[in-house]
Amino acid sequence: MSEPTRQNGNGPALALRAIARSYREGPSRLQVLDGAALDIHPGEVVALIGPSGSGKSTLLHIAGLLEKPDSGAVVIGGEDMAAARDARRTRVRRLEVGFVYQFHHLLPEFSALENVLLPQLIANRSRGEGRKRAGDLLDRLGLAARARHRPAELSGGEQQRVAIARALANRPRLLLADEPTGNLDPRTAGHVHEELLHLVRTEGLAALIATHNLELASGMDRIVRLENGRLVEERR
Repeated sequence: MSEPTRQNGNGPALALRAIARSYREGPSRLQVLDGAALDIHPGEVVALIGPSGSGKSTLLHIAGLLEKPDSGAVVIGGEDMAAARDARRTRVRRLEVGFVYQFHHLLPEFSALENVLLPQLIANRSRGEGRKRAGDLLDRLGLAARARHRPAELSGGEQQRVAIARALANRPRLLLADEPTGNLDPRTAGHVHEELLHLVRTEGLAALIATHNLELASGMDRIVRLENGRLVEERR
């Protein structure tokens, strides 16, 4: 089976159109997203802010095809995935979307290099090609000397750098990150954040990063706030 076709041009890597999502809460329904809309273009890094419980994680799950909206369109690379079949959504999610979470979720029995290699093997890339890509990413994140260490032998910042490398291993068109530096001390968080932004921009992918840290958000290209189920762009 061939990989998803990458479309060229100036269109957005991710387009959310009138996204609505609600959940049943006892006898009523809680409306979390209510017409949320957003375009993110290749090479653009967008900060997603909003209070806890505002629906940031839900929005990321929908954008990353982990959850379906009640209505609206999720367009990745020109293709509306909201109505796509599960097999297609799974394939696009695996090859076109990278995820970074607050906790690294690395596999403890594997080395840093192996953690970055595994998603590529799942995507049917050769072991040689995968190891080269993994080694290159770890080197660019300052982890060349730590490539053979297991997660328990790495610091928190190093573990999160490995998680970033893993998310980018398959050269996705879109990176989604949910509080990726939330578990780190301020100094380490700043360093990891800078490395993440640099790598995203040099790779030329689009990124949507949820954060409570307004200082980190200010270093991104745009800031959007999730408010009453909709996305509102913050003025600089």
